[in-house]
Amino acid sequence: MSPSSSTAHAGASPGEVFRSQPAIISGDPSDSSYSSSSSISNITQAFPFSSGNPRIEETRGIMLLYRDDADVVSTSPSHLPVGRKPLVCVLGVPNHMTYADFCQFCGSFIQHILEMRIVRNDGMEDRYSILIRFDSQDSTDDFYKHFNGSRFSSLEVEACRILFTVDVQYTGSIEHAQASSGSSTEQPSCPVCLERLDQDMGGILTTICNHSFHCSCISKWTDSSCPVCRYCQQQPEKSNCFVCQTSENLWMCVICGFVGCGRYKEGHAIRHWKDTEHCYSLELETQRVWDYAGDNYVHRLIQSKTDGKLVELNPPYNECGSCECVDSGFSEALLNSKVEAIVNEYNELLATQLENQKVYFELLLQEVKEGTEREISNAVEKAVPLKKMQAKLDRCVKEKKFLDDRSFCFYMQLNENLLKNQEIWKAKILEAEEREKKTLKLKDDKISDLEEQLRDLMLYLETGKTVEQPSISNEIKDGTALPASIELSQPSSSK
Repeated sequence: MSPSSSTAHAGASPGEVFRSQPAIISGDPSDSSYSSSSSISNITQAFPFSSGNPRIEETRGIMLLYRDDADVVSTSPSHLPVGRKPLVCVLGVPNHMTYADFCQFCGSFIQHILEMRIVRNDGMEDRYSILIRFDSQDSTDDFYKHFNGSRFSSLEVEACRILFTVDVQYTGSIEHAQASSGSSTEQPSCPVCLERLDQDMGGILTTICNHSFHCSCISKWTDSSCPVCRYCQQQPEKSNCFVCQTSENLWMCVICGFVGCGRYKEGHAIRHWKDTEHCYSLELETQRVWDYAGDNYVHRLIQSKTDGKLVELNPPYNECGSCECVDSGFSEALLNSKVEAIVNEYNELLATQLENQKVYFELLLQEVKEGTEREISNAVEKAVPLKKMQAKLDRCVKEKKFLDDRSFCFYMQLNENLLKNQEIWKAKILEAEEREKKTLKLKDDKISDLEEQLRDLMLYLETGKTVEQPSISNEIKDGTALPASIELSQPSSSK
């Protein structure tokens, strides 16, 4: 998982490039860590894996990972393996989770990741694994504690399973097709941004087809396919014949989608044509279209076995309309050679265009640099009048400061006068309040005296009434009836 492992170094396999990193392999076999192979085997487990585009080259190897059992791995309270390295493996990532989804899942830890490599595990067709190397052991431990056992998203059922990696060993590679010159040449730059693949500039992600990109570039690629070769990590499900359930020599009707076996098996595809008169059928293995009515291939584009791209198919050389006139093996070899020639030409053209683009942008950068230097020289030439303007500005600043100081003194004097006036008015208000208090006190005293006098007067009047009433009753008892004039004068006398 080196920075330039987009395909491989010249003359080196991806496994050799991946094993060249000192933080990935466990060390020299003569090291003391290899002295007790039995103890290592007790705490590790082996996972066979493969990587690469199956149409070109497939690399196989074995990952040695620490076991899940924390009691076996370590007796420390943190339950982390002793002698672990800044290298982990995320097992069982669902195929529908793209590279951008996983980069988003890593979150803030993406800036601590140096390299990521996507691999396939044997027996897990709907999942893939990711080898991740971090910049430090602390970042690795934090990543393990944060994500191990957590779900990939709130809608996912699968949980993230992380294991510390002991060693990664490549056992060999299998070439399924001759690689083109463009794919065997080292590409030291990212195919997306054309910048150099350097770990100091950011993490590097190597896809399952051994093409490397910057993590920041591949995170913007929302598709599950590779931006270079269009190889998709999410492979389609295998099809079977609808009648006999065989998985070999299958043909699919392009009109209704019926899948049947070819004439060299049970012949259910041609039988479907006879029953429905759907004459066009697609061979699932080669993606070629056959016309049963014309008894020949009718397509003009086929998918290259080298890189999976669509190329034009030349018309057949036989004139009889039957494919049996020419040796099928010779025709296929001739077709493959032409396809490979087209692919090689396309790759060379692509490399040339990329180089031209690189030169073009370098020229643009050079022009920008020269323009900047010219602007700097012009600015230096204009610096002399700017000095005069600076002197005027300094004088203006001094005058402004002088005026500000005078204004400050004026405002300070005004403030002092206002404060003095405030103190004077406060004293006057206090005197007025004191006078008002004295006036209120005098009024209260007068009211209290008047109330006492009124109370004494009322008491006096009530006492006089009580003294007069017994004397009047005695007079009435001893005397006689008086004339009316006397009765009228009595109330006045009582008053």
